[in-house]
Amino acid sequence: MKMHYFFLALALVVVTVVSIAGFRGQHSAKPPIEIFPDMIYQDKVKDQAPSTFFADGVAARAPIPGTVAEEMPAQNDYWATGKWDPMHWGDGIPVHEACDGGRALQIDEANMARGRERYTISCEVCHGAAGDGKGITSKYGLNNAANYHQDKYRQMSDGEIFNTITNGQGQMLGYGYNVAIDDRWRIIMYIRALQRSQNAALEDASPEEQKQLEKTKKPAASAANGTNGANTTYTTGHAVCLNNAKL
Repeated sequence: MKMHYFFLALALVVVTVVSIAGFRGQHSAKPPIEIFPDMIYQDKVKDQAPSTFFADGVAARAPIPGTVAEEMPAQNDYWATGKWDPMHWGDGIPVHEACDGGRALQIDEANMARGRERYTISCEVCHGAAGDGKGITSKYGLNNAANYHQDKYRQMSDGEIFNTITNGQGQMLGYGYNVAIDDRWRIIMYIRALQRSQNAALEDASPEEQKQLEKTKKPAASAANGTNGANTTYTTGHAVCLNNAKL
């Protein structure tokens, strides 16, 4: 008797499932029953449709100033890519006047300060405050960050460094998505200053700084080199003594 009720219940379940599932794909003028509403029915803006949300009554918004379409070629290829042409990296900072309310890209104290700020935010964690590759990540097993004071990176062109910042290299991810183009060049200015600070000659410093360095210079350095100190290399750990240096 119990088996009779079991098969009867099973038959009812099968009929119910088939009845419900059998209507899938059938056209109906009635809206579907959805336990969790489909995303296609959410509130959204449709192309060229009016909207009461914005004061001008237009739903589609104009791109923000300075927006560049991905397929649009750069007006200055070197500024945007770091290359003179498809086969050669460029060198030098592509200086230009202020545009779109921004700051002129020149090698000056203001741009250097901005480069230092951007470097501290985006680069220092791996490459270290002095650019020696000994950032905080080196204490957690990431020991292959570039040391900018190696000859390989001293001799690397500005354009290639720009490309690395933009697109990344090895384990380094690209920062093109969140560091503006001008700021990438400012970071390069600061990197060059860091390199000079760790391999600087006395004449790179201002007269006041030269006097301070002369006071702290070890006499043994001149004796060992057989010179009067003119060719002595001074290291500071920072780029603060390069106010008059030519980058």
